[in-house]
Amino acid sequence: MTEPRIIATYHIASDADRIEQRAQGLAIEQSVECPLEAIGDPAILDTIVGRVEDIVELQPGRYAVRVGLAAATAPAEPGQLLNMLFGNSAIQDDVALADVALPDSYLAAFGGPRVGLAGIRALTGASQRALTASALKPQGLSPAALAGIAEQLARGGVDLIKDDHGLADQAFSPFAARAVAVGQAVREANAASGGRTLYAPNISGTLDDMRRQLSIIREEGIGALLVAPMIVGLSNFHAIVKEAAGLVVVAHPAMAGAVKIAPPLLLGRLFRLLGADATVFPNYGGRFAYSTDTCRALAAASRDPWDQLNACMPVPAGGIMLHRVNELLQFYGQDVMLLIGGSLLAAREQLTEQASRFVDRVASHGQR
Repeated sequence: MTEPRIIATYHIASDADRIEQRAQGLAIEQSVECPLEAIGDPAILDTIVGRVEDIVELQPGRYAVRVGLAAATAPAEPGQLLNMLFGNSAIQDDVALADVALPDSYLAAFGGPRVGLAGIRALTGASQRALTASALKPQGLSPAALAGIAEQLARGGVDLIKDDHGLADQAFSPFAARAVAVGQAVREANAASGGRTLYAPNISGTLDDMRRQLSIIREEGIGALLVAPMIVGLSNFHAIVKEAAGLVVVAHPAMAGAVKIAPPLLLGRLFRLLGADATVFPNYGGRFAYSTDTCRALAAASRDPWDQLNACMPVPAGGIMLHRVNELLQFYGQDVMLLIGGSLLAAREQLTEQASRFVDRVASHGQR
């Protein structure tokens, strides 16, 4: 029985008369990485060498190349999978990884979101409407000051409050002190208001560091965590996902733009495959340059049916303003979590009131 192959789709800039050679070179580079003349074993030539499945012209000078890669070269381990999909070829300026079709065995091995979109709804009590999120910033604030901001946001009814991804284990705000202070502030605000706000501290550092931080999160009864998979490494991210059972894992896109992998594939499908329950990404029209087509495709990749994997909550962010809420909910629908950070925090002493306006605007859209 022939083993199913991984089918990777690459976009390549090339002259028409060179594209077949480029495609074959890519297939070899991402499989055996040596001249075929150097291979004496026919079985390797038949089963291990990458195969060019087809070449499609996207526009003059740009092509989609589908390559079949042997699953035997990429066991279900995140780092090796990415290495065989795009390791050396990522160094080439004119090649991007656009899409991947994986055998079902990978979906079962990686498992996808443990809590997922439906689980986040259950934890927050938001059964139908879109969800809301905000971030604790700026850097430089003490744990007590960040806890004060979190309390105001929670009293305003925001569903999820995350650390800014730049908050790590700095002297001005050590992880342990911050997680304890903010976790307590959110619990007290929830008790006072009857809310169910989640707090997601940012974990970072070595795998041992993150495990220690995860222990603190559990000890404090905190329901979520934030991780930047491309900073900590995909293998470490997946290890944390497996150890964070029952907690909401929010993936942050920091450093994702440093690799030439299509955002819907990386931030949507691959982060989801490895266990992200929610994925933060740059919204169109904000501080970053994602297009509406990219944002639409990314949201679909994170939440559309995919075998037995749970849906992942898309979290558009980056310069979102309150006046855009209705527009964005028209665009994304109700299965989304809108993240407004700086423009809420600018309210300062009126932060609770501004947060409440944000929550009310999102909730009222869902009742239309």
